Amino acid sequence: MQTNNFKSNYIYDLIIVGAGPIGIACALEAKKKGLTYLVIEKGTLVNSLYHYPSNMRFFSSSEKLEIDGIPFISKNPKPSKEEALEYYRRIATANKLFINLFEKVEKVTKANDIFTVNTSKKQYQAKNIVIATGFYDIPNYLNVKGENLPKVFHYYKNPHYFAGQQVIVVGASNSSVDAALEIYRKGGKVTMVIRGEAIGERVKYWVKPDIENRIAEGSIKAYYRAEITEIRTDEVDICIDKKISKTIANNFVLALTGYRPNFDFLQKLGIELLGTHKIPNYNPKTMETNVKGIYLAGVICGGLETHKWFIENSRVHAQTIISAIGNN
Repeated sequence: MQTNNFKSNYIYDLIIVGAGPIGIACALEAKKKGLTYLVIEKGTLVNSLYHYPSNMRFFSSSEKLEIDGIPFISKNPKPSKEEALEYYRRIATANKLFINLFEKVEKVTKANDIFTVNTSKKQYQAKNIVIATGFYDIPNYLNVKGENLPKVFHYYKNPHYFAGQQVIVVGASNSSVDAALEIYRKGGKVTMVIRGEAIGERVKYWVKPDIENRIAEGSIKAYYRAEITEIRTDEVDICIDKKISKTIANNFVLALTGYRPNFDFLQKLGIELLGTHKIPNYNPKTMETNVKGIYLAGVICGGLETHKWFIENSRVHAQTIISAIGNN
């Protein structure tokens, strides 16, 4: 990674917002095509991956996480978070990509077909903008009384913190299941509160039998068709089948109910959000949105349907976008 020395009034061919795997892929493609570019990231490199749970392993095998044909060698069938961080970091540094970290894009305006990008540090201009910001920054909140208590977490890092504690895990997705199993195995007393009828169908196939067996044997308690109605310092109220209320002694709540893109940011850019799933309006042949010159890359394309886009099926967005920009 490196910093360019362009003057303040320089106009880039494109500015990429977000330095995740797909943002990096877009930068690599722009560099190959001889386009001037800058990646702006509000956090660290591959910020979302960095904030994933410590012991996380990907569902995908390593070759499906590769970008630009650069081999991703892992010692495991399913690579770890640390291996992925090492892979993407080496790509960014070895290719000397222009990436500004810990700089937040605050406002984007357009005049005479040129975009002005104001950040927390500086102002830039570009002919095109690529939004590759992912969706991991804004949780889906429970919107119940007590959710703002310090005992409530919307992100999970490491099971050691919860050893010997009574922990409620909300949800039945991969993140919820992983947290429940890890905390249980580190000595936490785990209760799962699940809105649906069963553990999610998209849970990793090698993990799903494990959680179902732990629930069946009583090692982990699970309430199905249930929701939290109130959180207090030492207990939590839940409702089952919308009619049965129950109070559970509790030290911590992990509300791992998923995350959503920054829709406010998209709308401020003028991007239309379509339907109940808030799918951004874009052309899948070019990835250009209804705002000429603004493109989408990665999971941001899915709106609330964040489960439809992954690294492996959105890395092609880089070639599509750079080809479209090059042809303009």
